[in-house]
Amino acid sequence: MCEEIKIYVADLAAYNNGKLYGVWINACLDLDEIQEQINIMLSNSPEDCAEEYAIHDYEGFNGYELSEYTGIKTAHEIACFIAEYPDLAGALLCHFGGSIEEARQAIEDNYVGCYKSLADYAEELTDSIDQIPDNIAYYIDYERMGRDMELSGDIYTIATAYDEIHIFWSH
Repeated sequence: MCEEIKIYVADLAAYNNGKLYGVWINACLDLDEIQEQINIMLSNSPEDCAEEYAIHDYEGFNGYELSEYTGIKTAHEIACFIAEYPDLAGALLCHFGGSIEEARQAIEDNYVGCYKSLADYAEELTDSIDQIPDNIAYYIDYERMGRDMELSGDIYTIATAYDEIHIFWSH
């Protein structure tokens, strides 16, 4: 997965002179390796005195959009987080406005699981707390229970696909 998380680092001297010159780099590499590839790219620049660079494109960030002002270190940290949690990290980062710390805390401390719906989670939670007699179970509105949990602020959800809702405790 990590090989698919890449950044395109462009030589700004070449770019400012109308030339597209840069290199795709695996964003999960060690920071020193990333910087070494950037330095090699700059030293082979078609422009004299190439010193500045910027991330002009990226792939594999799972819905999270890097800003043109994102630094190499931040891009690397985000890429490593996405590689660690490929199914959810991009959506979590979007939810938390790019805060890796908040996204990491959510997934490590508050993650409940992935469900088809809030109703499925409410039913599982209810069944784990108490055994509901069959003659009463038909009267329980699990859809409303799940919606009420979310509206009350006890939980929040992140949908990543059809019938795929990730549920987190809000505390």
